Amino acid sequence: MSVLFRSLEELEQMDRNLEENKEKVYRFMCDPLYVPMKCKEIAVCLQVPREKRGELREVLHLLEIEGKISLSKRGKYSVAQDQRLTGTFRGSQKGFGFVTVEGEDSDIYIGETCTGGAMDGDIVEVVISRAGGRRSREGKVIKIVERGITHLVGLFQISPGKSYGFVLPDNQKILKDVFVPTERAMGAVDGHKVVVELTSYGDGRKKPEGRIVEILGHVNDPGTDILSIVKSYDLPTEFSERVLNQAVRVSKPVSEADMAGRLDLRDWQMVTIDGEDARDLDDAVSVTMEGEYYILGVHIADVANYVQENSALDREAYERGTSVYLADRVIPMLPHVLSNGICSLNAGEDRLALSCIMKVDSRGIVVDHQIAETVIHVDKRMTYTVVNRILEEENPAAIRENQELVPMFLRMRDLSHVIRERRKQRGSIDFDFPETKMILDDAGHPLELRPYERNTATRLIEDFMLLANETVAEEYYWQELPFVYRTHEAPDGEKIRALAIFINNFGYSMHVGVNEIRPKEIQKLLAKVEGSPQEALISRLALRSMKQAGYTPENTGHFGLAANYYTHFTSPIRRYPDLQIHRIIKDNLRGRMTENKIEHYRAILPEVTKHASKMERRADEAERETVKLKKTEYMEQYIGAEFEGVISGITRWGMYVELDNTVEGLVHVTNMKDDHYEYQEQSYEMVGIHTGKRYKLGQKIRIRVLDTDHLMRTIDFEIAEEGERRNGEDQRQDDRQ
Repeated sequence: MSVLFRSLEELEQMDRNLEENKEKVYRFMCDPLYVPMKCKEIAVCLQVPREKRGELREVLHLLEIEGKISLSKRGKYSVAQDQRLTGTFRGSQKGFGFVTVEGEDSDIYIGETCTGGAMDGDIVEVVISRAGGRRSREGKVIKIVERGITHLVGLFQISPGKSYGFVLPDNQKILKDVFVPTERAMGAVDGHKVVVELTSYGDGRKKPEGRIVEILGHVNDPGTDILSIVKSYDLPTEFSERVLNQAVRVSKPVSEADMAGRLDLRDWQMVTIDGEDARDLDDAVSVTMEGEYYILGVHIADVANYVQENSALDREAYERGTSVYLADRVIPMLPHVLSNGICSLNAGEDRLALSCIMKVDSRGIVVDHQIAETVIHVDKRMTYTVVNRILEEENPAAIRENQELVPMFLRMRDLSHVIRERRKQRGSIDFDFPETKMILDDAGHPLELRPYERNTATRLIEDFMLLANETVAEEYYWQELPFVYRTHEAPDGEKIRALAIFINNFGYSMHVGVNEIRPKEIQKLLAKVEGSPQEALISRLALRSMKQAGYTPENTGHFGLAANYYTHFTSPIRRYPDLQIHRIIKDNLRGRMTENKIEHYRAILPEVTKHASKMERRADEAERETVKLKKTEYMEQYIGAEFEGVISGITRWGMYVELDNTVEGLVHVTNMKDDHYEYQEQSYEMVGIHTGKRYKLGQKIRIRVLDTDHLMRTIDFEIAEEGERRNGEDQRQDDRQ
């Protein structure tokens, strides 16, 4: 026992010495005559012998972690200025997080022990504890200014024999369950998905507490899964009676008074081209020839005619920001009586539109254009499938059924090719990722998953919309009027350099300039990998190196499209920025763009664009979560089945494998049973320690579905060895015999 006590006494003495040394070094650095020094210089001043300099480095490191001193990029130490910043905390599933400060380029890393009880979405005050290093900045949360989350969606579980239960949050960034006493459970039973209001946020020792305010249904009930996501992202599901009544009042048939002063294009041949299940048809197209020039008309529903600024409809559309397209439902920005009615460009009916009519030469250059308020009359509603049958398959039945329109479709195909080549020449990046097409039954269960492939018809509509958006943006940029631009900044240099190093592993190269990267370099890379086993992987990594596009009142260009001017003009039914742009255009066309009106738009557009970008991100996240959810549900039926896939990602905890149906799952290192595998960061490989077996990104691999987790929305795979597969097939053959 005496040895143990002596050891404890020695440890305590060491701790005391360490604290004394920290105090001594800190006092030295606080001296008014102190100037920033390197560790070696501090050692000389404090007369620290060489053999003790390792201890000095440890002392300096501890002072840095505590936030008392800071280390510059040149390796010099100085007393920290206790810089306090306020920002939004973004948590992670592993406990650490980041604080995003508005107006600053880099986030502040917050270690697991430095979160101060902050939850994802909280507004926090943070003090910088470390500047420079591998992460740009590190900090510690010292105050929670405002809670970002007041309600959570999760699974209610009753503790057996107890008078309480817990809500397990769906949000995987909330790491603690919420304690709910029975009297605050609203009658919820085990397995109910619920909305819980937080009454206490807990602390290091105590769990958060709350009361259930809404029961969404049992976890196994049809539709409860998607509804849970809707509630998690606080997506509005109903329109108020006032908004609905206003929508009905303004949805009157087009009258002669409505058409007065408009350009009448009702005798122009034009069509809408959309998916089979589309209901809100907000764009129509027409193409004629004028000598050697194409006359391309992009005609967009004049939603601003019906949704007046500051009306109840407008305020609701602003708050929603965008329509949200989930797996089994659409949450529209505008009530259906508008979006599917008078604002939908239905064939055979007069409709009010805002048209961008462009004169395009054989090189794809817009040599002249006109933006005008119009009245149109769509000849026919077409689908991508039918137009593709006409143009690509040359299907006789489809051609015969649409023979009057076929010449225009042929002109459209030729013009689309010209426009696309023009965009390609300037370096526009085309990430041709297959989206997931989901076929659901009436109960919302996935029957089939497959890639949603683009074809000639989808591409020509995309080309026409892009050209109209560029033309409108350039027009209003040079008029120097307040406007809403769709901007995309150049990617971070470090990420691009990391991508350039990575692709060398596959024999590809990319020229990265000292100060900038040009979109054409990304385009060239995608062209090189096209058709290769690594195409999907490298394309995805290139996309991840990009910054996120957004809406701004200032025009800074669109990197991905290699466009100097770009906006969103073509979807006012489902995007608020487009509706805002239409108002500006109409005010300008009608001579109402006075100084007061200009000042009005300059005042509101910063907040309009900021809010629209935020709502767009919310919608994207909700849509991604529903896709992950349905993929997990779909693969439940295939547990034990084998598939061939491609390794799409490698991390320290395992390999991600993507199947042909777009499903991605994880082969965890603990499930790689033939050897102990380690991640080789330099070569991006998983290597077996004993066998030397290597798994590389982009490699084809056969997997077996091991498990699915519906709540976590994850899918686990394991490697299916060839021998195992053949033995299994032989066994099944024996069973059949």
